[in-house]
Amino acid sequence: MRKRELIKYEKLLMARKKALLQEMGIIMESHIATTIKESTGDLSSYSYHMADQGTDAMERELAFMFASKSGRLVYHIDEALRRIKDGSYGKCLNCGKQINKERLEAVPYARLCIACKSSEEEKKTGRK
Repeated sequence: MRKRELIKYEKLLMARKKALLQEMGIIMESHIATTIKESTGDLSSYSYHMADQGTDAMERELAFMFASKSGRLVYHIDEALRRIKDGSYGKCLNCGKQINKERLEAVPYARLCIACKSSEEEKKTGRK
């Protein structure tokens, strides 16, 4: 892969990472790092209705799930940036063939070619 292309993918990866980190910061501020009282804006000392507590707990759990998923994506982006630095970016980690540019445009942190990724998914789901 040419240096110009690598710079393009590096910029794309860095932009995605920045957006994910900002998103994770918003999630942390609005849901995870606040108490139930702070998140609802209610400063009274009365207890909440059980249904309200359940809804709040569910919202916090969803926020944690989204933050966790975003964290995994940041990890994959960091790994792709490492591969750019060591010269292995754009090569399938399984078979060693070049990953299609269309795939890298859509998923710049892709580590497998389409054929190997399909095979991996088939193994996970048990389908062929």
